[in-house]
Amino acid sequence: MITQLFNWRTGLAIVAIAIVTGTIFYSNYLSEKIALDEREKVDVWVQSLKTRAEATEQVSLDLTNSITSHNTTIPIIETDEHDNPSGQVLNLDTTEIKNDTNFLRRKVKEFKRQNDAIIVEVNKNPLIINKYYFGDSKLLKEVRYYPLIQLLIVALFIVITLIAINLRNKSTQNQVWAGMAKETAHQLGTPLSSLQGWVELLKENAASEKIASEMSKDMDRLKLVSDRFGKIGSTPQLEDFNVLDQVEKMVGYIKRRASENVIFSVYSYGEKEIPALVNGPLFDWVIENLLKNALDAMEGKGTIQVKIKKEAAGVTIDITDSGKGISKQSLSNIFKPGFTTKKRGWGLGLSLSKRIIEQYHKGELFVKHSEPGKGTTFRVVLKK
Repeated sequence: MITQLFNWRTGLAIVAIAIVTGTIFYSNYLSEKIALDEREKVDVWVQSLKTRAEATEQVSLDLTNSITSHNTTIPIIETDEHDNPSGQVLNLDTTEIKNDTNFLRRKVKEFKRQNDAIIVEVNKNPLIINKYYFGDSKLLKEVRYYPLIQLLIVALFIVITLIAINLRNKSTQNQVWAGMAKETAHQLGTPLSSLQGWVELLKENAASEKIASEMSKDMDRLKLVSDRFGKIGSTPQLEDFNVLDQVEKMVGYIKRRASENVIFSVYSYGEKEIPALVNGPLFDWVIENLLKNALDAMEGKGTIQVKIKKEAAGVTIDITDSGKGISKQSLSNIFKPGFTTKKRGWGLGLSLSKRIIEQYHKGELFVKHSEPGKGTTFRVVLKK
């Protein structure tokens, strides 16, 4: 898959470079050709202007008038030998000329950078010289800017294609994970059914009744895990739950499996019931993952605080531990699939938790605060 993606990107880059390079060369060829053609037109225009001044016959006058009036695209400014605008102005904004006294001088400087002036000797004795500065026509500008526009189009095309490829790969990965999860749930079904039968047999024996009761609890837990895996890839149904009750149950479950040196506490700011629309099994999974991460971060000693607050916009749940914290380098990666700082683990817990909260519950899951050596706070936001 990585090799395929690399080949796609390399191919796109080569095609893009070839298109842009060819376009630049061809556009430069066209712009030089148009520039040369426009210079010839300006030269003819200047010569016709000079001829018109000297014309004695009506035919010559009509011809030169026709030539001088034909130019409607190339801007021209006539100046004296010191580049002071002194005469003819063609194809420039007359309003700008009237309102801004320095407009023509700025244009002369601009045209001077674009093209060499055409010099005409008006009088020999005394010597009088006129200069004709001309700028690029609209067509020439469009040809010169065309490669840049095409470059942007090609870049946009590449970006859209790469996004499409990335989305396709993510979609494929999601389908694989969903398929694996469903298959895992299916495979768990058979041994669970068998174990349930053995637990029922143990319950019939008075001496094994206590053991059977504890095994039954673990069986229920395994069924819940299997149910969660079976629902991955399906659109979960949201129901109105008391999330305070749900969180307290999960805290109790983790507390029974934690060290006595870990102190758990739940704060609800005086509320006895905090309702929210959630999918019970999936929401429990998220809280369990966050509590387990907090427990792992403390290495058997510390405090875990859960604060649940009902607000106007919804419900916020802060899970704070006094563990080792998260480094700045890891903060940007902790929700990425496969990223983990543990010796054991697949790095999927936080990634799946974020997806459950944000995609299925339309809420938020993020690191509110973390400081190495002092602990971390994860925040879950459930929209109203």
